Amino acid sequence: MRKKLEKWIGTGRLFKFLFNVSPMYWSTGGRVMSWSDDHQNVKIKLPLNYRTTNYVGTLYGGSLYSCVDGIYMVQLINILGKEYVVWDKSATIRFRRPGNQTLYAEFDISDAFLNQLKLDVAEAGELDRTVQVNLVDKEGKVYAEVEKVLYFATKEFYRQKMEKRGRTANA
Repeated sequence: MRKKLEKWIGTGRLFKFLFNVSPMYWSTGGRVMSWSDDHQNVKIKLPLNYRTTNYVGTLYGGSLYSCVDGIYMVQLINILGKEYVVWDKSATIRFRRPGNQTLYAEFDISDAFLNQLKLDVAEAGELDRTVQVNLVDKEGKVYAEVEKVLYFATKEFYRQKMEKRGRTANA
């Protein structure tokens, strides 16, 4: 079904639609504005409204983080394909100023990043990489910085690692 929908409306438009109607993402208050067909660029916005406002009238910190959570992981799972395992491992957020207006974030994954990642994973079997995304206003002023640590491994390396631990690989 997914392949038919992607062919009919495009991969990017399908991912944009699915994220925006999914309860896990819709409930963050964020909206995916665009998703490229190659998964390398995603743009979101987080409006200041009754669903995203905290007690003092600015953007709720949970909305600031949750609207960016998982985007990089989903992008990279789809870019790298079934030969790799990708997990969110940890995250930190630094609030730079109160979010008193609609904010935006852009997730860009370059070809250079992908090529280096594939080389490093091939060499090590697994690794962690840190990526960052900022929540900014229309002028580009930073309101929050989010740093994500992602785990990458080849499927085979991950399976062997889990077998050694006596677990089954859920990837």
